[in-house]
Amino acid sequence: MRIGNLFGPDATFVGVPAADLDDEASYAGAAAVIIGGPFDGGTSHRPGTRFGPQAIRFTDYLPHDGSRPHLALDVDPLLELGVVDVGDVEMPPGNTELSLQRLEAAVTRIAASGAIPVVLGGDHTIALPDVTGVARHVGWGRVSVIHFDAHADTGNTQFGSLHGHGTPMRRLIESGATRGDRFLQIGLRGYWPEPETLAWMAEQQMRSYEMTEVVGRGLDEVLTEAFAIATDECDAVFLSVDVDVVDPGLAPGTGTPEPGGLSSRQLLDAVRRIAMELPLAGMDVVEVSPPYDHAGVTAFLANRVVLEALSGIAWRRRHGAGEAIRQPGDPLLEGRRPPI
Repeated sequence: MRIGNLFGPDATFVGVPAADLDDEASYAGAAAVIIGGPFDGGTSHRPGTRFGPQAIRFTDYLPHDGSRPHLALDVDPLLELGVVDVGDVEMPPGNTELSLQRLEAAVTRIAASGAIPVVLGGDHTIALPDVTGVARHVGWGRVSVIHFDAHADTGNTQFGSLHGHGTPMRRLIESGATRGDRFLQIGLRGYWPEPETLAWMAEQQMRSYEMTEVVGRGLDEVLTEAFAIATDECDAVFLSVDVDVVDPGLAPGTGTPEPGGLSSRQLLDAVRRIAMELPLAGMDVVEVSPPYDHAGVTAFLANRVVLEALSGIAWRRRHGAGEAIRQPGDPLLEGRRPPI
């Protein structure tokens, strides 16, 4: 039974067709499926991300007609991928274990159908069931993770609990769902984690590109290196985007804002490139907290992160992975002028 949007009116992502998770025929032809994970029980500071899925679905100045032609790539990802929206997973506030179990089962079911699950969060606690569900389909330890975030999210516990938005990456590596040496983090900065957690990360051979390195080397070079690691001995990639990777001056609607992050433009370009060049098997966009959002700018960004990823996937499917790597300024499609 479709429950729709758990914390608001039942509307789909920019108007794509609705589907029912319990009715596999309703998403049998979809290459990507939108699903909401409206959970903020793992937040350590400002709550509100339970309303994130609704904001990401709703926030758009264009008609909610289920069509979004991409100006640069000449694809309409929503139509070409047959994208549908199965609504939110019922994640009861205060019951973390049950909430995560339900989301993992839903993501596993979507991945097993052959579609790419696109999860709208929710706080980053949900990365644990998201990546785990995809790994159960692709293969245990065969999914690498590219993780955009201001924070490592590798704490051992949070307020005495194993589950919270500061712990999911440690749980994923400990479980074996993904390998530490195939876990790429981009955009870290600030004043956490402490040396003990950093030492654990080093023992797992995680690769963390702090903002200092991103600025010094350039984001393109960092991505190229990360891609080589992510595709070595792994069959697929999971993309996890915490909106606080972006500078809070550009994305204020989040629970733990950390100054000095990426620009919106950098994140969108990076997500598009990842989807064009890598075999994405799943993704999530998390930590959008509408109560702290000014003029909906963070929700707008998260909406566009989803669309850039879907557009890159559609382009890759149409043209093949081998053609995806382009130099800046080159035409993206034969016979078209370079995008302005």
